[in-house]
Amino acid sequence: MNRGVDTLRGYALKRLLYLIPTLIGASVLIFFLYSLVPGNFVDADPNLTIERKAELYALYGFDQPEIKRYFIWIGNLLKGDFGYSLQFQRPVGEVLGNYIWSSFFVALASLVLTWIIAVLIGVVSAVRQYSLFDSFITVLVFAAMATPSFFLGLLAIKFFAVDLGWFPAGGMITTGSNYTGWAYVKDVAQHMVLPVLVLTMLGIGGLARYFRTNMLEVIKQDFVRTARAKGLKEKVVVFKHALRNALLPAITLFGFELPALFSGAIITEQIFNWPGIGAIYMQAFTVRDYPLLMGFTMFIALLTVISNLIADLLYGVADPRVRLK
Repeated sequence: MNRGVDTLRGYALKRLLYLIPTLIGASVLIFFLYSLVPGNFVDADPNLTIERKAELYALYGFDQPEIKRYFIWIGNLLKGDFGYSLQFQRPVGEVLGNYIWSSFFVALASLVLTWIIAVLIGVVSAVRQYSLFDSFITVLVFAAMATPSFFLGLLAIKFFAVDLGWFPAGGMITTGSNYTGWAYVKDVAQHMVLPVLVLTMLGIGGLARYFRTNMLEVIKQDFVRTARAKGLKEKVVVFKHALRNALLPAITLFGFELPALFSGAIITEQIFNWPGIGAIYMQAFTVRDYPLLMGFTMFIALLTVISNLIADLLYGVADPRVRLK
């Protein structure tokens, strides 16, 4: 028992040490790639005089060598300072805090629905391979994967908001409303339905095919045939024995969902006028607010390496053989 715990601790420590060079490399790439892009926030304003541009260059440090700017930026990052947004004239951390949670709740709701529906579809399709249901689902899956997100969004607005009037067409809250408490929660939830619906439809396809493939491999294994030979009910064989093993490879896939929860859905948020971080990210590109872009990209890079660490640790717990590698 102690030997297994020590092995897991050593495995976790080794994976943790990998984060340091990964984050350093990510910071170098993020900073210098954005530095290679011509122009900046000051140059984007055509109304500024040459003298005023020179003053702003000195104020924001754009006149400093890139190497010096990088070390200033990375030093601030180590202090928890992601920079200062030139567009919003506020710290990047404060801007992200105001918009990122709107994207998070939409992404979390769609994530839960996507995984539940995809797992059920994948399991049923694998158990009923080549059946009418499997063929029908396959057609729907590829149709959903081939349909652009903006088209699904506009179609959802036309059908559910305009024709049926079931849900609001866009925004996060009703214009001019002063809801509080549960009335506010209900209003936000109604506005969330269509964005969540579109994101769920876009995510189900590939994930359902992934689970179907894993289930097809597992249900052909000897232990599944043995479980059936023991007289166990088919539901127990499928969901307790087969599905449990089919979900193991999905640990790594699920780990990548953490940064996706905070990165926002740029096109979907634009279509539904949802005040999320995706829309803000596009605005920052338009006005060349590179401090905001770099801070947010570094934040996503940090979440990505953390999610990879969590996935590695979960895989090490689920499969002891991984710890020895």
